[in-house]
Amino acid sequence: MESLKLDFAKLGGLLPAVVQDSASRRVLMFGFMNEEAFRRTLATGYATFYSRSRKKIWVKGESSGHRLTVKAVETDCDRDCLLLQVEPAGPGVCHEGYQSCFFRRLDGGQWRIREPQTYNPASVYGVAK
Repeated sequence: MESLKLDFAKLGGLLPAVVQDSASRRVLMFGFMNEEAFRRTLATGYATFYSRSRKKIWVKGESSGHRLTVKAVETDCDRDCLLLQVEPAGPGVCHEGYQSCFFRRLDGGQWRIREPQTYNPASVYGVAK
């Protein structure tokens, strides 16, 4: 068994983390983890990230209730990027009310929304995001 040593140094202490639905394999979101967020993810079983704008640790779903239960964690060959396979506990992970944060597709030079909202963000967060 290999050591859990990951390369947090390349991006100033952060690792990119791609989040994928373990059942459908759809990419749900992307975030960053520092070592503390990674340790908390492993300890709690819930996807935990580091917010670069707020400069703090946050658990996905802490305000919405749409937590992500981690089913598997993978790393790339350079050990500087993570893939989290998760089981979502809500109708969507996007703060704009969609199942995935990747709900826009480039079509004819225009970004187009390609799916309906799965929940009303105002009812979850109290204000329109």
